[in-house]
Amino acid sequence: MNFVYDRLLGGRNGAIGIGILALLILIVLPLALDIFRLNLVGKYLTYAFAAVSLVLLWGYGGILSLGQGVFFGLGGYAMAMFLKLEASDPESTAIQSTPGIPDFMDWNQLTELPWFWVPFEHLWVAILAIFVVPAAFAYLIGVSMFKRRVSGVYFAIITQVVALILTILIVGQQGYTGGINGITDLKTLNGWSIRPDSAKYVLYFVNAVLLLAVICVSRFVLTSKFGRLLLAMKDKEDRVRFSGYDVASFKIFIFCLAAVISAIGGAMFTLQVGFMSPSFVGIVPSIEMVIFAAVGGRMSLIGVVYGTLLVNAGKTAFSESFPEVWLFLMGGLFIAVVMFFPNGLAGIYDKYVRTLPFMQRLLGEKKAESDSKTEAKAELEGAK
Repeated sequence: MNFVYDRLLGGRNGAIGIGILALLILIVLPLALDIFRLNLVGKYLTYAFAAVSLVLLWGYGGILSLGQGVFFGLGGYAMAMFLKLEASDPESTAIQSTPGIPDFMDWNQLTELPWFWVPFEHLWVAILAIFVVPAAFAYLIGVSMFKRRVSGVYFAIITQVVALILTILIVGQQGYTGGINGITDLKTLNGWSIRPDSAKYVLYFVNAVLLLAVICVSRFVLTSKFGRLLLAMKDKEDRVRFSGYDVASFKIFIFCLAAVISAIGGAMFTLQVGFMSPSFVGIVPSIEMVIFAAVGGRMSLIGVVYGTLLVNAGKTAFSESFPEVWLFLMGGLFIAVVMFFPNGLAGIYDKYVRTLPFMQRLLGEKKAESDSKTEAKAELEGAK
């Protein structure tokens, strides 16, 4: 029980934070919003997976990746490939020149399914690919960079270049990837239609529960010895290296873990929205994911979820009400948060909300403070 309470939930403070977030996304929002708005929130929550991965990678590891959209896209495309093949059965594609293959392949005069598409006829292969492909790709990048001690702004730029290259590759290979339009017209998951409102509700709750589970797993990583070493590497990397630890291997592991978390979000995005395109893979979405983490607080697993919801809700509201200037409004929101609240929403909570008397009573911090003072006084008297 202590393991669950301390390591997965993060003690009293962490348990209350996860409980409030769970109450919001599992009960309050589904009751308050119609299915259209709730589906939008579900899409936002898929981005939160990437924001959570940046807490591990950037907040605690000090590794700024501007290419998390790459892994988000890899997970999304893995799921989209299975869904597209299921929607491209010979009966549904009978009017094509070559029935039984995706429509964009037929348009590009392919006459058979490419070899790397064939395994994705099985759902278990797609699920395995969501974990294995991003992890393997991140491992190759990590070994190439971290073993050579490439870090800081150089690593950030390289991840941007990787995102750009992958986007160009996807767009250029239209016959294999769907090109600029992406993979669309996705209908069923193992025979279960993902289009009705009832299915959207189910997918929303699956998405929300998965996000809460990822937060708990991430907290477990950060509260372990590895998490403490990760934070030490961020502050004093050379000292950790001179202590005998393989810093490069630690960085590779956390980079791979962050890639898998982002890929899970991408897979859920495909199911939630019903398509995947290269517009979610490149530089712009990757930078937006960093903004989500910065606004929420890059050291807070829960704060980045609120940051993701806030930024995307603002983006939607501004684009609907002020289509000509919404980009400027979004930029102003980000600049204001970074200038006045550098620790994001989590910093606002720690500075203004957590210090309120009722919050201290709720978190038990007053009692903990008095207990520590009593223990110190007893030790002092014992010394005398």
